[in-house]
Amino acid sequence: MAKQQMLRFVKIGKEMPEKRPPDLRAEDFDEIYGEYTDAKAAEQAGRCSQCGVPYCQSHCPLHNNIPDWLMLTAQGRLQEAYELSQATNTFPEICGRICPQDRLCEGNCVIEQAGHGTVTIGSVEKYITDTAWEEGWVKPIAPSAERAESVGIIGAGPGGLAAADVLRRAGVQVTVYDRYDRAGGLMTYGIPGFKLEKPVVMRRIEQLEQGGVEFVLNCAVGEDIAFDAIRGKHDAVLIATGVYKSRDIEAPNSGAPGVVKALDFLTASNRKSFGDEVPEFDSGDLDARGKRVVVIGGGDTAMDCVRTAVRQGAKSVRCLYRRDRDNMPGSRRETQNAEEEGVEFIWLSAPSGFLTDDSGALAGVRVQKMRLGQPDATGRRAPEVIEGADYTEEAEIAIMALGFEPEDLPALWNVPELAVTRWGTIKARFNTHETDLPGVWAVGDIVRGASLVVWAIRDGREAAESILKYLSAPSRVAAE
Repeated sequence: MAKQQMLRFVKIGKEMPEKRPPDLRAEDFDEIYGEYTDAKAAEQAGRCSQCGVPYCQSHCPLHNNIPDWLMLTAQGRLQEAYELSQATNTFPEICGRICPQDRLCEGNCVIEQAGHGTVTIGSVEKYITDTAWEEGWVKPIAPSAERAESVGIIGAGPGGLAAADVLRRAGVQVTVYDRYDRAGGLMTYGIPGFKLEKPVVMRRIEQLEQGGVEFVLNCAVGEDIAFDAIRGKHDAVLIATGVYKSRDIEAPNSGAPGVVKALDFLTASNRKSFGDEVPEFDSGDLDARGKRVVVIGGGDTAMDCVRTAVRQGAKSVRCLYRRDRDNMPGSRRETQNAEEEGVEFIWLSAPSGFLTDDSGALAGVRVQKMRLGQPDATGRRAPEVIEGADYTEEAEIAIMALGFEPEDLPALWNVPELAVTRWGTIKARFNTHETDLPGVWAVGDIVRGASLVVWAIRDGREAAESILKYLSAPSRVAAE
């Protein structure tokens, strides 16, 4: 019977959940994809070939047991599918929404390689967990026994929260410190609602709170509390701060009013969605309404910015990227969504400076045209300037989406012995995530550099297991 429910890709084509029309979705910040019906989810899950070597699973950072929970979905055994999905992924409904499946699981699907169209893994994952929430299968954490040991986690993003979940399920006392007024990190303030609606994040944080995780918010380490004080209070410490320092561009007038950082722009927009007072938005500084917008960058953050500007009512939105479409780092799916919503991409283009009006405000971006030359050290063809091909893009807002770098944590936290790499990321062991400081671990972007939510979740879960071994080590237990 199970065989008949699977391997249906030869008869049934790939079908994504219904996508809202561009003109309608550009008017709000609601998610653009609908939900599968039960029958459609089972049908699409049944397209899985159940291949002997599941490349979808091996290319998933969490190594989710994708073929098995697809089969359970096709059989209508949704609670079992959810439990199997949750076993390896702390936040499957979030990954189902924001993972770049086209670069990970779906991009390596065997039937996709055979020309049949990938199994819609991300959409089925989202459907399974949304159903679990609706049916009440998602329960607060309830450890079988409490432990006396405590762990302090610095950073309430996906890495820190994933670790908190694993540690609390083992009965460890967990306190999460974060500089912002809401937990969630970039899931809360960086990723727009049309990709990840905020109630989806908030209900997971509420689940952690109900399970006994303590959150200390509006708490900047090095200012409101010393790093050494956190180390003294807890048996182990996990650093999961992420990377928030925006890369700057060195060009004439780069500090002019109207040249803004991507994270500032996205955070202001997300805060408005919570109903917060945001003076920088209300003044118009971070509001694109009625303005010509130029976004500089080709990654997922740039895609978030261009699509946010569209929803704010920008007069026009253009994206400059120094390479071509085939060499951009952002999700192809997100680029397509942006183009559908009216964003214009100007490939092989880079800013050389910014023009201002008589008041000193931004009036335009001076653009250099590029061509692709020989491969650089990463193997990608390096962009080269085409001399004499400069021109001006008129703009009232230019958004810098050039990536993020780590803050200087040893200096900010007065911990010079915290070892960092030449890029400023924290040095941590590959498998255990231990740093050189005894009892201190580090995970996520602050170790990897700017990366994906799913990698941070993996790191957090692995570090939590390492911390549990440390807390239970015979030598440590004997010492106590």
